[in-house]
Amino acid sequence: MTNPTAAILIIGNEILSGRTQDVNINFIAKRLAALGIVLSEVRVVPDIPHRIIDAVNTLRAGYDQVFTTGGIGPTHDDITSECIAEAFGVPWEIHPETFAAMEKHIGKENFNAARQRMATLPRGAEPIKNSASLAPGFSIGNVHVMAGVPRIMQAMMLALEEVLPRGTPIAMRAVYGIGVLEGAIAEGLTAIQNRYPALDLGSYPFMQERTKSGVAIVAKGTDLPAIEQAIAEATTLIAGLGITPAQGEPP
Repeated sequence: MTNPTAAILIIGNEILSGRTQDVNINFIAKRLAALGIVLSEVRVVPDIPHRIIDAVNTLRAGYDQVFTTGGIGPTHDDITSECIAEAFGVPWEIHPETFAAMEKHIGKENFNAARQRMATLPRGAEPIKNSASLAPGFSIGNVHVMAGVPRIMQAMMLALEEVLPRGTPIAMRAVYGIGVLEGAIAEGLTAIQNRYPALDLGSYPFMQERTKSGVAIVAKGTDLPAIEQAIAEATTLIAGLGITPAQGEPP
């Protein structure tokens, strides 16, 4: 079985300026791995319509699923929804059910034009349930549009999982050694990778409290027995340096 592929599109000037640190990628990536969806690309674009539209059209043509975060609130710079409509060539219009639900919840006197933007979706879009707030995300085609606020995005992502395709879950195992230098394991690690070409095998240096440094070796893929064998060989590689290996990620 071929695993579905995916991309994430992060939308927002606040990410590019460094004002906001994105934490959504990590959450989405872990959920996709559990579903067996291979995350293959992440892009970040500013709140500029043609940049959003171009990115959406490129990614939805290149991957099975696309997940966007950011830009679906009530303010002037929340332009993701209308850009998605333009990317798909459909009108951006009031979604009656969402409009009615929000108006009832907020109250007609408080449901102003800014808030009504959150009930305006591309024609044909399906709202994504949102247990964290009333305003929904939405899906259209293979594009899933979610909030940028992590708590709200996570609620949307968990609801969305009900309808996403599945593949073989992507597993990951790691081993590390304090005192390991990448140059000392490079040749041996290349040999392990060559024996397991279907796996993603990487080495990641780390430092603990400025005094202890080392390298973690991580194997990732859909063949769990192969992953465990590759990590067993990586464990032997570290031990061969006279260093005691430890299973898992470094603390």
